[in-house]
Amino acid sequence: MRVRRIRMAVSTSIAAAAIYAGAAAASAHPLEAESGSDSTQIAASEAALRNFRAELLAIVARGGWSTDRWGVLVVSLDRGDTLFALNEYESFVPASNLKLFTTAAALQSLGPDFRFGTYLLADGPIRDGRLDGDLVLYGTGDPTLSERFHDSANEVWLSFADSLARRGVTEVTGGLVADASYFGPVGLSLGWQDSYRSDAYAALPGALSFNDNAVSLRILPGEAAGHRPRMEFFPAGGRGIALVNTARTVAGGRTRLVIRRAAYDGPIMVSGQIAAGSRDVWRQVAVASPARYSAATLRDALAERGIRVLGGIQVVDKADASPLTGRAGRAPGLDSQRTTLLAAHRSPPLLEVLNVVNQRSHNLYAEQVLRTLGRVETGVGTLEAGTRAAVARLADAGVELSGLRMRDGSGLSADNRVEPATIVSLLAAMAGTPSGQAFLGTLPEAGNTRGLRRMAKTSAQGRLWAKTGTIERVSALSGYVRAANGELLGFSIMANGVPSTWTAKRVEDALGARLASFRRAPAGETLLADAGAAAGQNGAGVSEPTGATAGVSDGAYTIRKGDTLEGIARSHGVTVSDLRRVNPGVRDRRLMPGEELSLP
Repeated sequence: MRVRRIRMAVSTSIAAAAIYAGAAAASAHPLEAESGSDSTQIAASEAALRNFRAELLAIVARGGWSTDRWGVLVVSLDRGDTLFALNEYESFVPASNLKLFTTAAALQSLGPDFRFGTYLLADGPIRDGRLDGDLVLYGTGDPTLSERFHDSANEVWLSFADSLARRGVTEVTGGLVADASYFGPVGLSLGWQDSYRSDAYAALPGALSFNDNAVSLRILPGEAAGHRPRMEFFPAGGRGIALVNTARTVAGGRTRLVIRRAAYDGPIMVSGQIAAGSRDVWRQVAVASPARYSAATLRDALAERGIRVLGGIQVVDKADASPLTGRAGRAPGLDSQRTTLLAAHRSPPLLEVLNVVNQRSHNLYAEQVLRTLGRVETGVGTLEAGTRAAVARLADAGVELSGLRMRDGSGLSADNRVEPATIVSLLAAMAGTPSGQAFLGTLPEAGNTRGLRRMAKTSAQGRLWAKTGTIERVSALSGYVRAANGELLGFSIMANGVPSTWTAKRVEDALGARLASFRRAPAGETLLADAGAAAGQNGAGVSEPTGATAGVSDGAYTIRKGDTLEGIARSHGVTVSDLRRVNPGVRDRRLMPGEELSLP
C-alpha cells in the first residue's frame, strides 16, 4: 500500500505551524456534499485536521535547538491519505529503525517458523571409546545459544556432550574444528565506530555464535596496593581470550578502569586503577572470534562430561576449507562421506528471534538474521548478499526503496540512510501482507514494562507499537498507532543532529500520544468518512451511483478530475489496497484524468 504525500518544506517554528496546516488542508480532495449539514461536518473535519497538524509542528519545535533536523510522516493505512508530512523525502540516519527493514524482509523470505540449525559431527571413526579424528562444530547463524533462550548459556553444548557420551566416547584424538564457513569470513560492518570494538552491543556476527558473542569480565583488586587487579572470565571458555592488564590496585582514591580494544581481533586492554578493598567490577566485552569462543566453551562442556579433546581448536571460515558447506541455502552437506552427524540442535522459531531484534533492539540478532537471509536467498552468507536479498524481497512486497541505503542489518552504522516516506511505505506494505500482524507483534508496545515503557498512562498506552532508534545525536521512532477514531496509522519520526537524544524522545512521546488521540472531527461530530458514506445511501441502504461510478465500463473506471483512490475505493465498495493490488504502481498523486483503473 502506498500513500499520497504532500511535498512541502516547512520550518519547525510555531509561527510556521498555522501556515503549513492551512496549505495542507487546501491541497486535500474534500468530498462533495449535497447538504448544508454535510458541508458543516466536512468543515469541522478540515478544521480538526488543521489544528492537528499545527499541534504536531508545535510539538516538534519543543526541542528548541538550532542544529536539529526532523522528518515526520503520518498516514492513515485504512484510508490511504497523508495526515502530516514534514521533510518526509529527506534522507536521515535511522539508527535502529533500520531493523524494521531487516525483520520485515526476514518474515517475507524465511517465514515466522524458520529455525536455525547447529550441528556436532565426527570427522573420523569411533572405536573403543575414542573418536579417531576431529570433532566438528558447525553453525548456521543461530543467535539464541545463550541464557536468553536457555536455562544456561552452555545448555546446548552440554546436550551435545551427552550425545557423545551416550556413544561411549571419552576421548577425541584429533582437535575441535569450529566450522563457521556457512557465512564465511565476517568483517566489520561499514560505518561502525572504532569505539564500538569492545562493547557487547556491537558484537561481531558469525555462523557460530555463543552467549551473544560476548564474555563477562570480572575485575577484582590485587592482593595489595601496587599489584595488578585480578581478572576472571565468565563463561570460563573465555580463558583463552587475549588480555593485556596494565591497571593497578591503589590504596586510596576512586576506581577508574578503562576497557578497550585497538582492533576487533586485538587483545582486550584494561588500564586505570581499582581501589583496594573495593567491590568487584563487571564488564561485558565483545569477543574477537565468535567461532573460537563457541568451540572453547564446547570444549569446557565436554570436559565437564569427562570427554577429553587432545588436539587444539581450528577455525574454518571459508567454504573451500570445509567438508560441509555447499551452495545449499538451508543446511550444510550433512550427508558428506567424510563426516558422521552426532547431534543437532534447532533454534526457536524465527518470530521469537525477531521479537528480540525489535523489542530489545538487539544488534547481533539483526546482523545474524540479515546474513542468514543472504545465505538462504543467494547461497552467500555475507552482509552484502543479505542487504541485496532484503531489498529484493521488500521491493517484491511493494515497498518503495529509492530512499534506502543499508550498510548493516542493525542500524549501528552512521552511514545508513532512509527517508521517513520509505519507512512508512514499508509499514504500509507489511500491513497488507499475511505476515503483517506478526510483524506488528514484534514491535514494542507503548506503556508496556516489557516493551516500550515510554508513554505509560497516555492515550498511546496499549495502542502504539513502534521501533525505537538511538545512536549519537540520532533518535527515531516508527511504527503503528490505533487512533481514537479507530483508524490504523503508520508513522515515522526521525531526528538527526539532536544535542540530547533524551529530549528528542520526549518529543517523540508527545507526538505518539497525540497521534493516538487523533480524530478527524471534534468529539461528537460525524467523521468525514461517515458523512461521505451517508450521502451515497438511499432509503434501502443500497449505494446510489455517484460521479465516480458514472465512469465505470467493463470492470474499469475512467479517472476524473479531483478523484482520489480513497474516494474511488469507497464508491465501489472495495479498499484502497484492493485497487493497488490490481493496478500495480498506481499512486494517488499520479492519477491522470482520462486514464483507466482496473476494478477488483
